Amino acid sequence: MKSRAQQRADTRERIVEAAIGAFAELGFNAASTREIASRANTNQGLITYHFRSKDELWRAAADRVFGRLQTTLGERLARLESDDPRAFAREAIREYVRFSAAHPELFRLMVDEGKTSESRMQWLVDTHLKPLYTGFVRFGAAFGPGVEESLLPHAYYVLAGASSLIFAAAPECRRLTGLSPETRQAVETHAEFVARLLVP
Repeated sequence: MKSRAQQRADTRERIVEAAIGAFAELGFNAASTREIASRANTNQGLITYHFRSKDELWRAAADRVFGRLQTTLGERLARLESDDPRAFAREAIREYVRFSAAHPELFRLMVDEGKTSESRMQWLVDTHLKPLYTGFVRFGAAFGPGVEESLLPHAYYVLAGASSLIFAAAPECRRLTGLSPETRQAVETHAEFVARLLVP
């Protein structure tokens, strides 16, 4: 039998996971705590027990998603052995595409908050996106002589969109093209396409 502390931890975990889905699908304003509680199969009052505000819950959800990205990419890229920066960059892109396929909520959260100038966007940039962008810039040379430093912001957003949009808009993709982007073959095809497109 689980202890009371473990039960509280489990409830908090369910709330955060439910919040990730709700915020990614509905956006911050439309995702009510009632909806999140329903998805977490818990009492709405337990949300306010664990989180002082909806904003604090949103930050916990964002921390979870970006923490997964950092851990997953960090572990996978640490295993790569290549002295060729272009080969390394291609594999980093493939891994980012694979993560985006498994976690479409990453791109959805970025787009939902990225279109505003509110404090949540500023916090997201300062806490999670700046470190990602700094790491991206370090590999800028791998994009070849045609991508000078002034073009790196463009390359970054091309990478983010090219890697993620097909999975974030999977229902649209299926209806428009007949392709189910979540299949393993589609993910690997997309990963290779984007890697070779950005690092020829």
